[in-house]
Amino acid sequence: MHFEILVEDKSGKKALDILVPKIIGDEHTFRVISYKGIGRIPKNLRGSTDPNKRILLDQLPRLLSGYGKTFVNHWPDFPAAVIVVCDLDDKHLNTFLEELHRILETCNPQPETRFCIAIEEGEAWFLGDIPAVKKAYPQAKKTILNAYVNDSICGTWERLADAIFPGGHQKLVAQGWQRVGAEKSAWSIKITPHMNVKKNKSKSFCFFNQTLKELAVIV
Repeated sequence: MHFEILVEDKSGKKALDILVPKIIGDEHTFRVISYKGIGRIPKNLRGSTDPNKRILLDQLPRLLSGYGKTFVNHWPDFPAAVIVVCDLDDKHLNTFLEELHRILETCNPQPETRFCIAIEEGEAWFLGDIPAVKKAYPQAKKTILNAYVNDSICGTWERLADAIFPGGHQKLVAQGWQRVGAEKSAWSIKITPHMNVKKNKSKSFCFFNQTLKELAVIV
């Protein structure tokens, strides 16, 4: 099985480049493609006509339609799937999933596709493995980590920053959003090597993990 995994930012790509092989092993192939933000689903479901505007949801109708044709015309005998990974943020989960599936329904042919939503943000998957966070950041504030409720709507990346960044998220934001992005990428690189994909307590990560395993027929 080949996986085309679409994520909304570079930090997500850095994390999944390390995590996906832990899930699917060496017998399958994958490619993680990052975008410059999540954007929003187009009202007409046609998507942006400018591929240079690398915003995930804006481009998603065009991307899924293209994958459907590619899988049929160029990989007819090779199983492949698209995995769309994005943050829930402040959206309603069921409504968001319905909107994503409506995009898929407009594709002819439809590519094998799964939607995996990090609740509330991708950092929830790191906080689902507190031992990995502590190994990457031995000086992390244990009281903050231990008080976290998995997949809760609580300002997830800020909670992680408060635990591991000197001065917390307010000090980090004061340095500018480019600095925030760089720090999130650093978390991805430092935490994910220590993560145990079989023991993560984030339900949204477990869904992503199980989705890949089922498609790859891994038990």
